Amino acid sequence: MKSLQCRVISGLLCLLLLAVAPAGFAAEADTPIRVGIIGLDTSHVIAFTKIMNDPNAEGNLADVRVVAAFPGGSPDIPSSWDRVGKYTEQLRSQGVEICDSIPAMLEKVDAVLLESLDGRPHLEQAKPVIAAGKPLFIDKPLAGTLADGIEIFRLAEEKGVPCFSSSSLRFSPAFLQARAGEFGKIQECTAWSPMSIEPHHPDLFWYGIHGVEILFTVMGPGCKEVVRESENKVVGVWEDGRKGAFVGGEKLHDKSYGAAVEAEKKSGYIGTYEGYGGLVREIAAFLKTGKIPVAHDETLEIYAFMEAADESKRQEGKPVAIEAVMKAAAAAR
Repeated sequence: MKSLQCRVISGLLCLLLLAVAPAGFAAEADTPIRVGIIGLDTSHVIAFTKIMNDPNAEGNLADVRVVAAFPGGSPDIPSSWDRVGKYTEQLRSQGVEICDSIPAMLEKVDAVLLESLDGRPHLEQAKPVIAAGKPLFIDKPLAGTLADGIEIFRLAEEKGVPCFSSSSLRFSPAFLQARAGEFGKIQECTAWSPMSIEPHHPDLFWYGIHGVEILFTVMGPGCKEVVRESENKVVGVWEDGRKGAFVGGEKLHDKSYGAAVEAEKKSGYIGTYEGYGGLVREIAAFLKTGKIPVAHDETLEIYAFMEAADESKRQEGKPVAIEAVMKAAAAAR
């Protein structure tokens, strides 16, 4: 009799647990993804937080919220140390908790945006995030060297941690439409952006990355050789013979950022920069799904292109193979 009573009581308890469990899971599903930021020395942290924490946000953006941050900062880069205090206080005033270490911040968040202006510390800053298994977006530049970028992605892949890096220019609609075939097959593309140089980084890593990312967004991967034709012009030849050029520091078509193409259906100017919204929406979708919007191989090819540009410059404009640059960077690790 006691055994029967126990079974009845046990069954009732199971039914009770099944009845209340869906409510608990639903409440958890309704909780926004808690986002942490590493590096408060770029205006991106203010812009991204404003978009993510907008109470009127819709779609994937309604499901993410910046809740904590670690200031970081680089003492040997004036544009880093003279902004980190200001941006830290701005985020604090918006209710974002400021932490005194990356490990302390990781205890409070589900995912991370690595925003440090300086690419050199990115590898060391990414390591604890990857070890903790947190999805990670890394703002430009991916790292201070191609070798470090390769190592970041290797660690993320080894651990199974979703991770990607991109300039916001990639997600301007005009460039995505060109890649999708709106103009037919593209034979040549010229992309441009500002090109301020920071002495601790390869020439194009600091700001030229925006124009180079436009170039690869439009052309796709497959560049085999790079020539530095002048201080501010780099030309690549793709495996199928197509050509793509980056021009830095000039306004073309009266725009600071943009691209022009020669293609099957249409040639000429195709578009310009359209703000951070596209990138931040992609980040939100990435954090929800774990799906990487830009393949690691393509991102690494972009950085190989930029390092090859410096190597061509050292060799007074001689062509430099992307494959050789990749092999040298892999060997450096």
